[in-house]
Amino acid sequence: MRKTSLGRKLLTMYATSHDSSVNSKTKIVGSNDPTLRLYQVWKGSNKFIFGGRFMFGPDVKSLFFTLFLILAPLILFWMFVANDLVKAISHGPRLFLIVISVIFTTNIIVLLFLTSGKDPGIVPRNSRPPEPDDEGDTSSLSTDWTGSQSGGPSTIPLTKNVKVNGIIVKVKYCQTCMLYRPPRCSHCSICDNCVERFDHHCPWVGQCIGKRNYKYFFMFVSSTTILCLYIFTCCWINIKGIMENGNCDLLEAFAMSPVSGILILYTFLVSWFVGGLTSFHVYLIATNQTTYENFRYRYDQKTSPYNLGCARNFKEILFSKVPNSRINLREKVKGDILSASGISNVSSYLGRNMSLEMPERSFDLETGKRHPVEGNEFEDIRNRVGSFERCRTQPRHHHINDWDTHIMLSSEFETELDGRRSDL
Repeated sequence: MRKTSLGRKLLTMYATSHDSSVNSKTKIVGSNDPTLRLYQVWKGSNKFIFGGRFMFGPDVKSLFFTLFLILAPLILFWMFVANDLVKAISHGPRLFLIVISVIFTTNIIVLLFLTSGKDPGIVPRNSRPPEPDDEGDTSSLSTDWTGSQSGGPSTIPLTKNVKVNGIIVKVKYCQTCMLYRPPRCSHCSICDNCVERFDHHCPWVGQCIGKRNYKYFFMFVSSTTILCLYIFTCCWINIKGIMENGNCDLLEAFAMSPVSGILILYTFLVSWFVGGLTSFHVYLIATNQTTYENFRYRYDQKTSPYNLGCARNFKEILFSKVPNSRINLREKVKGDILSASGISNVSSYLGRNMSLEMPERSFDLETGKRHPVEGNEFEDIRNRVGSFERCRTQPRHHHINDWDTHIMLSSEFETELDGRRSDL
């Protein structure tokens, strides 16, 4: 009894540690007391802050560079150019020039975060492939169709025909999200999400531009263009005032106010970029196209099913209500949702690779000898950890576990000890 007592204790400790691991993991998978929220198990590449209240793309760091490009020249403008203009104005609202720039800047920053920090129109993923519909049903689908949400066979067609405003268009099946994409929807390879009315992924704001944030994106770009032109004009007014008051030429005026010259060059270059982008998107809105559609489908040679006329296109895109998000990132998820999110394997979710292969032998540390575990003891230990085995959803991995490693090390120690005794 003494030889196997310590071995039994070790086996009991081994089983107890597995039981505690099972209890902690089954709490996560259990559906009665969910503790995780959707943003914590999100399968896309997005970044979240403030408990999932703000959602950014994986390249959110570029947002800070964009803020620098906006605020740095404005600070120089307020410190040098605007200050000289206020001193030069002897009558009228002297602070009016600064107030306008502050209002424009505040508006641009708010629009930037509305574009970058909210759901662009993500279509929720399916937990299983949809069932194939009858061909007769596809002809009656509208632009609000989002695909079947029920389960189905693994083999499904890669495309489907749907009718949009009387014109047949093809929708594709997304292997990643396991759904038929709604019309005008595309899967962003950067954010790893299907986005409704996908326009493009903008690296300057670090977010996809889609159905729910395109309006803010256009207002951000157009407002930035107006602000650049405003600063450009104010800097030229300041240079002209220096030339008149100092009776000097243009180069001497730039030497007296070098910041004005730098801002004139900077805003001139930026205005070409954001101004050209604004003009391009005005054309896209007038024809009800997206950037993705314009570069890929070229509706110039055929009729676009989404073009409702210039006036109605502007009304639909810029003056319609922003649709509600299809996802609730703050929602508490349950076991079935965790399984759909790829967390059905509890041990892999916790980052541990565990094996349930129990050794049927013990090792007595006092005598340095191995002893078999009695059958009823081994069966009792296996039953205690059986609940954890039932939680596993993947085949058992056959590999050497920690207990077998202790056995082999102790066996080597025993051999070496016997060798030394024989030498003595």
